[in-house]
Amino acid sequence: MEPIYIPLLTKAPDRTEVIPFEQFILDLQTLLPVRGRVRVQHRGNYLDVSGQAEAIVTLTCHRCLQQYNHRLKVECSEIIWLDEGGDRGANGALERETDLEDLVETLSSEGYFDPQEWIYEQLCLEIPLRQLCDEGCQGIAVNSESEPIPSPPTDRRWAALEELKKQLPS
Repeated sequence: MEPIYIPLLTKAPDRTEVIPFEQFILDLQTLLPVRGRVRVQHRGNYLDVSGQAEAIVTLTCHRCLQQYNHRLKVECSEIIWLDEGGDRGANGALERETDLEDLVETLSSEGYFDPQEWIYEQLCLEIPLRQLCDEGCQGIAVNSESEPIPSPPTDRRWAALEELKKQLPS
C-alpha cells in the first residue's frame, strides 16, 4: 500500500479512496498475508478513515510458554484532523507539555496518509495483553518429586562474614 497524498484525495470521486489489500506488513509477524480494505474519505478539515483487516499471528502463552496461533480481526474507524501544523514530529525536545485538546490524531493537510501504518497500528492494538493458549492452561508442570533444589554456591569472599555471624549470640 502506498501512502496517499492528501491534496490528491480531494480530486478523487466522492473525495474517497478505497484500498483493498492482501499483503505482509513489515514488523508484524503473520502466518498469512494481512487481508482487508481501508476507506479514506476527505471531509474538508478531517479524514474519515475506516477499515477491516484480519491476520493470524503466532503468540507465546504467558503460562506454559507454548506457541499458539491467534486470529486478529479488526473493524474500526477514526477521524484524523487536518492541520497545517499537523504531523509535526519531534522538534528536538525530549519532553514537551501536551494540552488535553492535542490528544487527537492530526496530519498536515499537505502531507501523506499511510494506510499500511494505520492498519499496522490497529492490528497491534488488537493483540491481547494476556496471552493464553487456553483458558484452562495450567502453566509449566512442576514435578515436586524430583531431586531437591541445590543450594546456591557460597561465595568464598563472604566466608569471613559467615564466621563472624556464627560468633554472635542468637
